[in-house]
Amino acid sequence: MPVPDFVTALRAHVGHDPLWLSGVSVVVRDDKGRVLLTHRKDNGMWAVVSGILEPGEQPGPAALREIHEETGVSAELVRITSVESTGPITYPNGDVAQYLDVCFLARHLDGTPHAADDENLDVAWFSPDELPEQLTETSRARIAHALRDASEAWFHSPS
Repeated sequence: MPVPDFVTALRAHVGHDPLWLSGVSVVVRDDKGRVLLTHRKDNGMWAVVSGILEPGEQPGPAALREIHEETGVSAELVRITSVESTGPITYPNGDVAQYLDVCFLARHLDGTPHAADDENLDVAWFSPDELPEQLTETSRARIAHALRDASEAWFHSPS
């Protein structure tokens, strides 16, 4: 589902004006240490699995839902790796959104990855030292945070 129904309903009232939304992203790794990426249809870029939380939905179950919806695989969550606010994002249709993102590290359990929804052109495994050039900057940062050898989540520290 590209845009949740509740966002479509909000857009009927606010048009393209900025929306503040909560989202999740997931760095999924396989037993070879590779990272699962999606090739997004909306901007042509590669990215980690991500999505918008439905009203009342918890971040963990939302992350697992997004992994399955976008890639067709099942995974288990390992830990939260980062929490941050994105800058404003303008989508090709003119909609503007900004997200509070909770990023997870997950371990692939089962299934062969494929573009399981209409949001993505492709899904593929990449070695962390051979990530595609056309990778979103937010995904590059989320991967770096997820692959740190640290048990605590990264977040912006007060200046």
